[in-house]
Amino acid sequence: MTPPVATPPPARPLGGVAVGLALVLLAVLVGVAAERATAPATNTAAAAGVAPTGRTTTVAVTADGMRFQPDRITVPAGDRLVIELTNSDQRRHDLVLATGAKTAILARNGTTRLDAGIIGATVEGWCSLPGHRRAGMTLTITTATPTGTDSHAQHAAPTTDPAPAPVIDAMAEPPAGFTARDATAPPVPTGRVHRVELRVREVVREVAPGVRQQLWTFNGTSPGPVLRGRVGDTFDVTLVNDGTIDHGVDFHAGALAPDRPMRPIDPGERLTYRFTATKAGIWMYHCSTMPMLHHIGNGMYGAVIIDPPDLPAVDHEYVLVQSEFHLGPDSQPGDLAKMQAERPDAVVFNGYVSQYAHRPLTAGAGDRIRIWLLNAGPNRSSAFHVVGAQFDTVYAEGGWRLRPDDPGAAQVLDLAPAAGGFVETVLPEPGRFPFVTHAMVDAERGARGVIEVR
Repeated sequence: MTPPVATPPPARPLGGVAVGLALVLLAVLVGVAAERATAPATNTAAAAGVAPTGRTTTVAVTADGMRFQPDRITVPAGDRLVIELTNSDQRRHDLVLATGAKTAILARNGTTRLDAGIIGATVEGWCSLPGHRRAGMTLTITTATPTGTDSHAQHAAPTTDPAPAPVIDAMAEPPAGFTARDATAPPVPTGRVHRVELRVREVVREVAPGVRQQLWTFNGTSPGPVLRGRVGDTFDVTLVNDGTIDHGVDFHAGALAPDRPMRPIDPGERLTYRFTATKAGIWMYHCSTMPMLHHIGNGMYGAVIIDPPDLPAVDHEYVLVQSEFHLGPDSQPGDLAKMQAERPDAVVFNGYVSQYAHRPLTAGAGDRIRIWLLNAGPNRSSAFHVVGAQFDTVYAEGGWRLRPDDPGAAQVLDLAPAAGGFVETVLPEPGRFPFVTHAMVDAERGARGVIEVR
């Protein structure tokens, strides 16, 4: 393949970066936002058993909306196929064929020519950037007439069996020296403008005893940092992409057109996201890059608390973010296929299996406790419950459902994915009060803990 010829970068470079061999290409392509390249290398793997016709079929293919258009190409058997690929999407894409032919990574408006070789059998193609193939970005090349050859070898990439995912024991003790994430809610900061830097980091973290995964994170933790403010406060957020693929951020706490502030940025880039919080609640923020299921499911989420006006002080205030793990091989990113099939290996509070069952939250008898909840999903609902307690205060999705002077009480705070709120309770006597999502299968997957009342 001849080297790509760079053109000046556009104002809004977008896209993702592929794994494997594409990481080598990244070292050459960083900062190159559009490219026009040819791929003269001939690939003859698809030509077995067919006589070359001496003709060339040229087909224009566009990458747009996480799809190739057209996604099916029919070529006369024995013709050489040349694909003219144009990327009209906001994200970067490439095209890899099962025969081994491939393009460079194309930024928005980039074009390239791929010599697919002489076609004598069905050949599958796909975008190799993380999650794109699984999200449906595939292409099939077929012949116009049967060739009588066995084309099964062309149907899939030449891969080895993937390493098995680790197995989580949700009852296992964490290792010695384990420190649970501090669930204490941050205080409301002074001032009315809050300047925040979020750095995208792709890190390997333990998510359960003996189980490590590569997570895509904000500031190295999943969930990302909890932010807090009041109605009318302005947040100046600087997003810096220190990762190896494209990432972005979407703040539900602000209301503004998503086109520019929520756009994905490439590795090494930064953007500023400014919004004013006009409504109270606990709001989700998350990566805005497609497929969002993969980015959220692999750790890119966090919470912003905007206090309702005149929110009274309490004795203890905690924040819990429920989310799911869909394990890939050890120390590798999560498995998008499991996310799509809604088969989580674990459901957790604050990023680690059953951590507060082993390192309880604490309170004193008679103390008023406020627990903020955000359900980051990406798929499972939450039904938060404290065993042995009743909630005299319930606030969910911007509205008061229950207050202490009301005659009733609540037993659960139910939250769909991305929903949030808080509950308050007074635990009257010493003891260990378990808390769970009352979707019992998820509690047994790790969404449980304890409040220890002394």
